[in-house]
Amino acid sequence: MTVTYDYTGRAVLVTGGTQGIGAGIARAFREAGADVTVCARREPAAPVPGIRFARADVRVAEDVERLMSGFDRLDVVVNNAGGSPYAPLDGTSPRLHARVVELNLTAPLLVSQFAYPLLAPAGGAIVMIGSASGARPSPGTSAYGAAKAGLHHLARCLAAEWAPEVRVNTVVVGLAATEHAASHYGGQEDGMGAAIPAGRMATPADVAAACLWLAAPGYVTGAEVRVDGGGEIPAWRHLASGDIS
Repeated sequence: MTVTYDYTGRAVLVTGGTQGIGAGIARAFREAGADVTVCARREPAAPVPGIRFARADVRVAEDVERLMSGFDRLDVVVNNAGGSPYAPLDGTSPRLHARVVELNLTAPLLVSQFAYPLLAPAGGAIVMIGSASGARPSPGTSAYGAAKAGLHHLARCLAAEWAPEVRVNTVVVGLAATEHAASHYGGQEDGMGAAIPAGRMATPADVAAACLWLAAPGYVTGAEVRVDGGGEIPAWRHLASGDIS
């Protein structure tokens, strides 16, 4: 069965939508007929026809306010901008960790806050792009994991605070294959599928499919939809079976 969506006439904003998962989400909404805007600090090297780019640092309130002033209407916001380098807590700059929290938690809060006056009249939707790192230990990216856990909770709070005008949901993404997978997974991404019950990492298209569903008019709000292929098989399971490398 193929599920299709018609977003014709609807305005969609995808933060951090110039690459990786964000770009996949933006393309999916565009293919569904939406008027799509993506924002980032730097313009993409290869702009996608039919998708508008707006320069903005979503960590900065003034940038977010200016970004929202460019919309006459807004139906969907996908808070995708985020990420973190590998940064063990001990021996790294406190400012680095603060910036990670700003990007992954404060920025979605700001974008949602400034988007609300546009979304409410449209009966719109916000989709947060969360992470499995916010639902299980995240060694080496503790600030990122803590920020994503906070993002998941923020979404539930906003869902309750802004109901029924605006629905707010979260897509909790597990291990994902993007153009930056090699640097993120230390060159071991080809074997990562063995740690996932579904047998492979998530793709941007997998995440986009969940976003299309959650952003469509409906009843669901305050939910967390896991796009992780069933999670991650714990190392002890391989140790118990003797099958580990």
